[in-house]
Amino acid sequence: MSLQRHVRSLHSLAPANKDHVSAWRVAISVAVPSLALLASGRPELIAYAVFGALTGMYGRTEPHQLRLRHQGQAAVLLLTGVGTGVLLSVHHIHSWALVITEAVFAGAGSLFADRTTLKPAGPFFGILALGACASVPATVPWHAAVLIAAGSAAFSIAVGFVGWFRGRTWQRGRRRDVTVLRGERRRAAWLHAARYVSAVGAAGAIGVLSGSGHPHWAMAAAAVPLAGADLPSSVYRGIHRIVGTLLGLVVVAAVLFPWPGSPLQAFPGHAAAVMACLVIVLQFSTELFMTRHYGLAMISFTPVILLIGQLAAPADPQVLVSERAVETLVGAAVGILVVVLIRPRLIRHGRAAGPGGTRRSYFARRGGPATSRDGSTRETDVRTL
Repeated sequence: MSLQRHVRSLHSLAPANKDHVSAWRVAISVAVPSLALLASGRPELIAYAVFGALTGMYGRTEPHQLRLRHQGQAAVLLLTGVGTGVLLSVHHIHSWALVITEAVFAGAGSLFADRTTLKPAGPFFGILALGACASVPATVPWHAAVLIAAGSAAFSIAVGFVGWFRGRTWQRGRRRDVTVLRGERRRAAWLHAARYVSAVGAAGAIGVLSGSGHPHWAMAAAAVPLAGADLPSSVYRGIHRIVGTLLGLVVVAAVLFPWPGSPLQAFPGHAAAVMACLVIVLQFSTELFMTRHYGLAMISFTPVILLIGQLAAPADPQVLVSERAVETLVGAAVGILVVVLIRPRLIRHGRAAGPGGTRRSYFARRGGPATSRDGSTRETDVRTL
């Protein structure tokens, strides 16, 4: 593949696939619990609700019957991440203990994601939830935080299932097509989990040794390239993560920095409400582009994560933006390096072969969404939205 084609792939936009429908579902799933917490005077708890609501990102184009199970499995990953992160926060466990815990979670989450064929593929959102929840002070008991996330996840699942009542079709015994991890596939899944442990652990170690206050950002960024189906798409995802995050930080600066154009300056005394509303809008645009172009999605998703962090534990915006930029660069670079150094063996899926008769690796066929050359992901079942 020529350099010109690689460059073209980096900025190409995948075809639309009724993305606005999924975007509305996720936005509603985020909006209702977030606004409820805002109205109750507890905006610092919105982060837990948002991570629970990310359940709605899974199984976006599957029939309702299959989506119900798929999102239930995704909720397990997300709630485990939230619960583990809050537990670390409650006991003031940070630094190396956080790195070790998150690295182990990344490996276990990878095996779980491969076993259940989660789409979006991989344990990224669980890793992100763990690190974010561990990095902010817990202002409520552990069980309360988990219940908020669980309630939000349940509401998200309900929003994703409500369309079923139009047709009310249910096929007894119907199951999702998942990858059975046996033989070479099982060994490949364990290798993939080892890549997650290596990338997340190494990125976190660099963050701690450098004195960063947010090593979990580097750990989350390191996990991004590992979701690629092959080496080119993994590198594209890493580049998209870096560029999208840097552009997203411009949005964060426009919101949080004290300048006349900031929306926070336009509504003095209502900073929490403004940030909560921005989180809802930006989550909509995130989902709108998540499967079309990962980099564009990151322009919106970066402010989402930083704004819910600000609601939970306000920090100096300049420090926030600078550290996020550095940690993302470090983490994405580590992730790409791990993908290059730890390469899977090529195996056959029965007698299946890739395009042109070539064999594809387990990672290109492990049941996640098809990953295009630009690093975005596509799901093909659009029968029921």
